[in-house]
Amino acid sequence: MSEELLRELEERNRQLDAVFRITSALYSRAKSGMTASSLDELLMETLQVSLEVVNADAGTLYLYNPANNTLVFRYVVGEKAAELTGMEIPADKGVAGEVFQTGRPKISEDVRREEHYLKEVDEKTGYRTRNMVTVPLRDIEGKPIGVLQALNKRDRNFDEFDLETLTIVATLAGTAIEMVRLQEEHRLAIIARLLGDISHDIKNMLTPILATIETLALFYRGWKEAFEQWQQRRDEATEQRLREAMRGFSTFFEEAVQMMEEGAAQIQERVREISDAVKGVIAPPHFVPTNVNEVASKVLSALKPVAEQQGIALRLEASEEMPLVLLDPKRLYNALYNLVNNAIPETPTGGSVTVRLYVKRDGEFPEGNYLGIEVADTGRGMPEEVRQRLFTDQAISTKPGGTGLGTRIVKNVVDAHGGRIWVESELGKGTTFYIRLPLRLPEGSGGLPASP
Repeated sequence: MSEELLRELEERNRQLDAVFRITSALYSRAKSGMTASSLDELLMETLQVSLEVVNADAGTLYLYNPANNTLVFRYVVGEKAAELTGMEIPADKGVAGEVFQTGRPKISEDVRREEHYLKEVDEKTGYRTRNMVTVPLRDIEGKPIGVLQALNKRDRNFDEFDLETLTIVATLAGTAIEMVRLQEEHRLAIIARLLGDISHDIKNMLTPILATIETLALFYRGWKEAFEQWQQRRDEATEQRLREAMRGFSTFFEEAVQMMEEGAAQIQERVREISDAVKGVIAPPHFVPTNVNEVASKVLSALKPVAEQQGIALRLEASEEMPLVLLDPKRLYNALYNLVNNAIPETPTGGSVTVRLYVKRDGEFPEGNYLGIEVADTGRGMPEEVRQRLFTDQAISTKPGGTGLGTRIVKNVVDAHGGRIWVESELGKGTTFYIRLPLRLPEGSGGLPASP
């Protein structure tokens, strides 16, 4: 076998080894979830491996910065790495700029003969570049995103094997960069959707607080008017009116303050979720033993001022023997709140919204038991086309200014608990939402009822 063929086989083996090492590293990080930090590690490792294979003294992986139209020395290996990392050059200058603009890889046997050689970089760092190979870096659509460059081959000039190796490496690096970009876009889309859901909830949670404040203001104005009349007349009839006004105010005041405190706490919790979402923390459901009756009672208490303003009765139908159930109480609260809050404006004065809670044995879930939740109103009902689009991204709202987000939030809660939801509605007769959640009881509870 000739010496030239042996050298070619050796080059191929080194090339295959480099591709295998980089591909393995890429697969390993992709499997565990690629992040910006792991991408940095991968690309630096990719650059180091490729320089070992082509036997180069130094190298740079440039990334394009569209804001400044520059190529950034993002990853650098070699004795001048500390000085060069972060430096930027115009995207149309130097051999790197030429390759970035044309998209054609290039071997430079003697950089002094290169028309586009940017000697200022060597002059600034004191490094002497003799030869180089430069290949473009592209995303999966073929759009240029940077350049990979190896400098000063130790034993001879760079050749076609080196160019081929770096081209393969650049393709793998571009794949890794694109993977992180797509993952980040997906993460941001999830966060944007979550922020929309949270904002929708906060807007709804503010409604009963504002209604309560308005009711308190009415009580106060009535009391103030009666007090001023009493000051002027000080007769028995006016004094009696003042006492009645104060009695009503006193009865309502404690309940109103409690409602506003609970509503503010719920809003504070949702605002905290916004902070977590911005940080990229999207918490899974937190299942704890929960008194479902208590959660529903809090929802109805919070929305009572809004319902009373519109002459709507809120009712809870639930057995006092309901067991403690393992679920996420905060998410259940949000689901019930959205359903009841959506039902109130759809129900004419004199109507009602009823929450029913019950447990069924030998039900439709594999474990045989389920928690049943129904929210029924005596309202206008909904058109079939609206009903069919519920719980989808195409959900529409029949309320003025509505977004349709409420029912999607409810669906997300039900899905998080492994349950299912559907709705039945008839125009002019009302709407009922049905929720079935697998019945999970705390270990060792024996199905005991919740404490009152």
